[in-house]
Amino acid sequence: MSQSHSQSARQALSARWIPCLHTGCHCWFKTASRLKHHKSSFHNYSFHKSGLPLHSPPAGPAEGTTRDYHEKVTGRKCDSNGQYIDPNSPLPPLFKRSSNDWGPYGSQLHFETAEFIFREAEMSASKIDKLCHLWGHSSSGGQPPFTDHKELYKTIDATEVGDVRWNSFKLKYNGERPADNIPPWMDKAYEYWFHDPLSLVENILANSEFHGEFDYSPYWDFTTGDSKQRFENFMSGDWAWSQVDAIARDPSTHGATFVPIILGSDKMTVLVATGQNNYWPVYLSVGNIHNNVRHAHHSGVELLAFLVIPKVAKKYTDDPAFWRFKKQLFHVAMSKILGSLKACMMVPWVMKCPNDHFHHVICGIGLYIADYLEQVLISGIVQNWCGRCTTSPNDLNASGPPCMAELMRALIEELQASVAWDEWGIDANVVLIKGGFKDHLVEWVGKYLELVYGKAGAKEWLADIDCRIAAAPPFPGLRRFPDGRGFSQWTGDDSKALMKGHVPCNIVQTFRTFLEFCYIVRQNVITKDTLSDLKMALDRFHCYREIFRDIGVCIDGFSLPHQHSLVHYGALIRLFSAPNESKHIVAVKRPWWRSSKHNALGQILQTNQCLTQLAAAHADFEACGMLPLSHTRDSVSSQDPQHDAVPQSDREMSGTTEGLNNGEDEDECAGIVDEWPILAHSDVKLARCHAHGHARSVPALAIELGIPTLPRLVSEFLYEQLHCEPISSPSHPRRLPVFTGPLKVFHSATATFVSPSDPSGIGILCFFSFVYTNGYSYPCALIHWFECIADEPDGLMGMWMVKPSFVDDGVKNLSIIHVDSIVHNTHLLPIFGQERVPPYINLHNSLDIYHSFYVKPFC
Repeated sequence: MSQSHSQSARQALSARWIPCLHTGCHCWFKTASRLKHHKSSFHNYSFHKSGLPLHSPPAGPAEGTTRDYHEKVTGRKCDSNGQYIDPNSPLPPLFKRSSNDWGPYGSQLHFETAEFIFREAEMSASKIDKLCHLWGHSSSGGQPPFTDHKELYKTIDATEVGDVRWNSFKLKYNGERPADNIPPWMDKAYEYWFHDPLSLVENILANSEFHGEFDYSPYWDFTTGDSKQRFENFMSGDWAWSQVDAIARDPSTHGATFVPIILGSDKMTVLVATGQNNYWPVYLSVGNIHNNVRHAHHSGVELLAFLVIPKVAKKYTDDPAFWRFKKQLFHVAMSKILGSLKACMMVPWVMKCPNDHFHHVICGIGLYIADYLEQVLISGIVQNWCGRCTTSPNDLNASGPPCMAELMRALIEELQASVAWDEWGIDANVVLIKGGFKDHLVEWVGKYLELVYGKAGAKEWLADIDCRIAAAPPFPGLRRFPDGRGFSQWTGDDSKALMKGHVPCNIVQTFRTFLEFCYIVRQNVITKDTLSDLKMALDRFHCYREIFRDIGVCIDGFSLPHQHSLVHYGALIRLFSAPNESKHIVAVKRPWWRSSKHNALGQILQTNQCLTQLAAAHADFEACGMLPLSHTRDSVSSQDPQHDAVPQSDREMSGTTEGLNNGEDEDECAGIVDEWPILAHSDVKLARCHAHGHARSVPALAIELGIPTLPRLVSEFLYEQLHCEPISSPSHPRRLPVFTGPLKVFHSATATFVSPSDPSGIGILCFFSFVYTNGYSYPCALIHWFECIADEPDGLMGMWMVKPSFVDDGVKNLSIIHVDSIVHNTHLLPIFGQERVPPYINLHNSLDIYHSFYVKPFC
């Protein structure tokens, strides 16, 4: 990269006064990155630092789109008695508790202690008892807010808001029994625990934090100009519109709000080593909430129930009667669990909604998200058949006629059970996608290597892939396997690079096209063009996978339900857009780990109950002004650009910064943080505590890092932050600002990213911060620029290739940037080439040893 290219890269981050052109916004910013950060936070969906979405204006069409709302089921406002009111009517009077009414907690100290111990620290009962004991015997003589864990649990349990109690019922086999040797499962009673789904729906709708991220009526979005339909949130899909068309046949529903119910489940094992700790949680959400909020918000998806996983002795596992019983057990249980929803599926109910107004609400079961084996159970089909079409399991290469509920009922009524089973794949005894990668493609690669190299040779090549996994640089969210742990653990885009050079190009292309398909369907916004790209990726995948048939790995073809389901994704996106979310970690895994592990289900239920009540209490106290608002926005005047959109509370600190540069032990919070500290579309924050034992001045840090040009880089950074022109401008002064005060080095930073990354990028060498004489605190990153090796992605891999950038004299192309300029993180995977990975290369040195890297195109 040339010096001019380096300057132009810095120019994108240089200082200038830029207005926000969004209607009604009067903010000005010194850098383009700050403007982008502001726009993505205030004029797009945004997140609070805790993961909660911010209040925003009512949802409307995105820029460049037009929206058509349904004409009859329109989501009109009404009063608590159900009488429709004027759309511009003021909010009804809200109950407001007195400022010292902390309910069962008694005081703010007691509540915040309970929240910290139970929700944030996730302490076990024994640790809570120890903390209370130490607190009570401390030298200060203060009494702990709670004497032990029992008092804490009792206090939380007395919280009235958010209190949806667990209910239970038992089911037992009542069919025909053999004369003797009755199987134990026929006598056993199976207990189910569940929340009332109607109460969960009422709680979700009453949550005002969803205001502005909630749709009250189905709609269709179209791009302006070419009028192509745009799919994003659930209510933009065709299914919600078609359901409302059917509902609107009843005039009494006109003006109501349609609330689609989204269900999902997934069997899971918490810890294999201690036995069968299997759980089957079922989750509930509503389709009105926007995808980004459902994904981030703790109350966007609620835990509905724990289903029973019947266990029997091995000799009964293949008993047809037991299999039928398990299916019937599931359907009867779900019917009882969802029973309370029937009332508001027939007649609209008056419920409070996120805008704090009442609406007529009519519910409908939208979709059930589950893996293939659960789909077999839910839809009543035979395993290896498709639940969405009537294609024979012997020929699943294409889509067949749809398998409608009416068709299934007619076949069950007209055909014998054996005929329905064999010829139509329907289980008449039941009325009513990770798999594609790990279960198929990886297994096929292993078989290919065995065919070509034999079992011993295949193990050697797989061992080298393990070495590549072990040498992969660290990345947030990527599980670390120092010894490899097997290729099947990698289900992401990087897996292509792990095997390049070990298998034919068409196999790499098979992985590439399959993963491209997976990334496309995970996009937040999908248009007609996206659906075309999706179909092209699927067609290419079907073409390239033929190599596995040609080389003898899949002689019988590809009639596989997991892969066949891909042909239905386009239609499903049109129907339901792109709903998402799972709560396994919060709802099951973490509560299990903090339990005693003995009869853990009851403890898991109690933990989830307490977490829900604490969250509801926090929101209630915050709404009453008893807790500091966690997402307050301060208006900023466009006439005062000196403050660069800094919150008023931070501006008032500017008079307290005298002498900050005179000592090294300044307060951790000293200085004005020139940022919106709690808003994020792409948000990077330095660690709370700085690293000890490192340099505390610029010259010392230059020596520690071996970068003698660091003082000049700091001066250039300050110039670009303080002035309205880039450092590359010919009019910049000969004397750059000099910083001689203390600084702090940080080992890490936390990041929240929602937007895609640029294919080129940076390598961060050091995080540090300092307070300048103007009183502002500057969190910075010393970075080494990377540049693209080519102008387009690699033709085989479909991934960008980058390399570290150097200026003309061979010196590293370094800069210092504000952490707000970091838009997204991305994973650099070394380009391993044909050679095997030497044993001395590991995750700690691979970025230094290799000189070129792959960057995946989907981030």
